[in-house]
Amino acid sequence: MDANTQLNESRLADAWAELQTHASQGNPLHADAYRLAFADPEFLFRRETRGIRFQLEMLKPDLGQAAQGIESTVVVYGSARFVAPDEAAEQLTAAEASGDEALIAKARQAVRNARYYDLARQFARLVAEHSERNAPADRIYVCTGGGPGIMEAANRGAHDVGALNVGLNIALPHEQSGNRFISPSLCYKFHYFALRKMHFMMRAKALVAFPGGFGTLDELFEVLTLVQTGKAKPVPIVLFGTDYWKRLVNFDVLVEEGTISEQDLKLFHYTDDPQEAWDLIKAFYKI
Repeated sequence: MDANTQLNESRLADAWAELQTHASQGNPLHADAYRLAFADPEFLFRRETRGIRFQLEMLKPDLGQAAQGIESTVVVYGSARFVAPDEAAEQLTAAEASGDEALIAKARQAVRNARYYDLARQFARLVAEHSERNAPADRIYVCTGGGPGIMEAANRGAHDVGALNVGLNIALPHEQSGNRFISPSLCYKFHYFALRKMHFMMRAKALVAFPGGFGTLDELFEVLTLVQTGKAKPVPIVLFGTDYWKRLVNFDVLVEEGTISEQDLKLFHYTDDPQEAWDLIKAFYKI
């Protein structure tokens, strides 16, 4: 049985090596009836094989994380547009030198928002430092959407203390690659938003949402809905940046109009402090 397994693995490797050599030589990957089905991009990208692609996109990150002991995560969402304080300062210096008022206003906004980058990095560092003191089975790992901005900051905070951290990136029309602070063996790329969302929730023990745009709101309300309807177990949901979130979403209106119950307001917490955010999660799990 072992010999057959090794033989099969060899055949798989040979099939992919043949495909890679073909592509590396500059040959177009035209449809080829004789090519092995699993090594045939034209076949795998057909509409009829979409279900297979769903399965593969579900399975690959699941097996990869399980193999590295990633069972519990704190998922950090937030704007991809916020930059680190030093980068924001450089942008402001360049904008002021240009004399362009529009650029200066945008750069000043970047400086204001850069504090969230720092706070996300601090929060992730707290999570990682705590986890690194525990046995691998008891660790909670930082997980993000893998892009720039707040996502980069959170991956960076874990990276600062040498902790494994996860990035679940997504292929977008404007190419976005995983940020440089994600552990390379835990940097995944998705095509389907739905499958990516499932992977966020499969291991999530908490969600921390920093100020962000449509993507952040999408993920936040997805989790709120899953927990509210009982489709997912209750987890701490932390809205970081009290002023931002209260100006953006008036949840009290939903209660006043009867579209949610007052009890639903207890599904989430506001904070402006990395330590408080982490303390809320620790108190929930009594750790």
